[in-house]
Amino acid sequence: MNADRGNAARMALFALFFLFFFQLLADFIETVYAFGLLGTGIPSEIAAVLFLFSPALLFLWRDAPGHRSMGVLWIAVLAARLGAPMLDTRGRMLLSGAGVAAWLLLFAMWLAREARRAESGAGMTMGLGLFLSVMISVLLRILGSGLDISTVGWGRVIGAGLVVVAAALWFGPAREPMLARASGQPTATRGRFRIIALCLGLMAALTLFYFVFTAPHVVARWTGVSYAPILAALLATWAIFGWVMTWHANAPSRFRRGLAFWPALAFVLALYLIIRVNQVDFPRSPNAYPLLAPSQTVWRRLPLWAMLVLSPVLFYAFVVLIQALIEARPSPARLALGFTAASFFLLLAIFGHVFTTVYDYIPVVGPLFRDKFGEVHLAVGLVLLWGLAWTRGRFHPFSAPSRFPIGVLALAVFALLGFFLVRAQPSSPTAASDRVTILTYNIQQGYSEQGQRNFDGQLAIIRQIAPDIIALQESDDARVANGNADVVRYFADRLDMYSYYGPKTVTGTFGIALLSRYPILNPRTYFLYSEGEQVAVIQAHVAVGEWTRDVFVTHLGNGGPMIQQQQLLELWEGHVRFIALGDFNFRPDSEQYRLTTSVVNDSWTARWPDWADDRGQKPTDKIDHIFVSPGTTVFDARFIDDPASDHPAVTATIEW
Repeated sequence: MNADRGNAARMALFALFFLFFFQLLADFIETVYAFGLLGTGIPSEIAAVLFLFSPALLFLWRDAPGHRSMGVLWIAVLAARLGAPMLDTRGRMLLSGAGVAAWLLLFAMWLAREARRAESGAGMTMGLGLFLSVMISVLLRILGSGLDISTVGWGRVIGAGLVVVAAALWFGPAREPMLARASGQPTATRGRFRIIALCLGLMAALTLFYFVFTAPHVVARWTGVSYAPILAALLATWAIFGWVMTWHANAPSRFRRGLAFWPALAFVLALYLIIRVNQVDFPRSPNAYPLLAPSQTVWRRLPLWAMLVLSPVLFYAFVVLIQALIEARPSPARLALGFTAASFFLLLAIFGHVFTTVYDYIPVVGPLFRDKFGEVHLAVGLVLLWGLAWTRGRFHPFSAPSRFPIGVLALAVFALLGFFLVRAQPSSPTAASDRVTILTYNIQQGYSEQGQRNFDGQLAIIRQIAPDIIALQESDDARVANGNADVVRYFADRLDMYSYYGPKTVTGTFGIALLSRYPILNPRTYFLYSEGEQVAVIQAHVAVGEWTRDVFVTHLGNGGPMIQQQQLLELWEGHVRFIALGDFNFRPDSEQYRLTTSVVNDSWTARWPDWADDRGQKPTDKIDHIFVSPGTTVFDARFIDDPASDHPAVTATIEW
């Protein structure tokens, strides 16, 4: 009974151990990226990525690290997890970066200590803890509508509670089995490349969890498939996997590691195909645009369901790699070398992921990553497979505790219940009106003008305006660069609005979205010709009572290229009653503006012909526009120049 309790305590400790890694890493990368977002270039703060190379410090130990050193690092991780969410962007970057550094070094130390003990079940215990950590992360993301609820607002109380539990486990029931005295000797000088390969494979597995599964709404944004069925399929698969993990007690006494390679290969291929079939093959000729994004078909969704069903393979691969690394009994120096290489790989994978969006702002190497979102994930998967190829022999299985599947099922049920409790529940106004308030808002990925994450501040601006239809720009933050958050889901859930995300994140745009109090019908995404950052347009029908009207949303490239505006005008042809909203990136003194207003009306000048409203809006500053078709009555037009974002919120009240 004591052994079972000790294993359960270790598993719980590892669950929080890996959860804090994913949370700190997400915060760290998001805040580093935020400085580049503000300057639209490579910031000096990027030097903070040197935190990722902390495992090199393990070279200072000749023997397995002592529990005191590990305890100090664990306290540093807990302090970073507790304090980082309460700081501004710079403080959050430094503290979360220090936390990631402490975590990486501690993980390498842990493995060095386990390697001296060579305990047969250590790999499975870590794997089960990792499994629970990912499920907890999913639950926290669901409750926060895309944000990790334990890192924001009152939810930080949850985060503090998790830190207290983690400290209690470390200094309580998990202490003895976790920090038992190491014995045995490290390996001789051979096998250096095998240790590096195993460490790289291990980091590749953690990277895929970070990229894909700790916030599975990112998969919904890749594919355009509704989040509910994705979540249901994933949680059902994981619940079954948790039950299967209890079978080991009755299984043959030893397992071949090779059983992990081929299922992992199938998983990697399914992952790549998900992205590839949802990417767009952009023609080089401008004449091919406007280009309609491919529609979803059954066969395009097959890789998605295959990947979700195969996702437990990633946990199994992690166990195999951990166990192989422990049984190899590497010296601290070997682990220092292997984990330093793995940290460098993690950095390259993150850079590759980020560059698929910001390629136009990265000199020399940036353009190489345009339309390479799938290739980045494939490269990470191939490194995982390469690590698995270096595993050999057999290993002893470790049976999950009999109550483990109950805990997994409980987390799955709570996650589904949480989803249905917090999701948007829009209800159209009972009395339809021809008068509607519309808003266009460039939200700068949810960051304020001062570079602080500001979802709630921007939400307050929106609520103050109380619009019926909202167009968002720079809203594609369901990426690692933005902490895998989902600002569109966050706004839609809290405003109880219908929403359409627009271009899928695999296409490399900065994101546009449409939210509405009224049903959104037949939404489509078009792409415009671009030599720089990718540009898209949303076209949709909004149903107000018995009639529908067309709505267009866009965010043109830098300077509002003429060719993009001409192609946008092509999309407007044949539409009698419509509105067009967005960040057009051209000013009223431009040729693009003159061309546009020869076809449609600017809602601003319709209300303020002399440009002089009571807030002092100047035409030289205006690039966010609301254009309306001829015959539309404009009752009011306003802009709210608030530091909640680096763009004003531009609104109009019209009657069709």
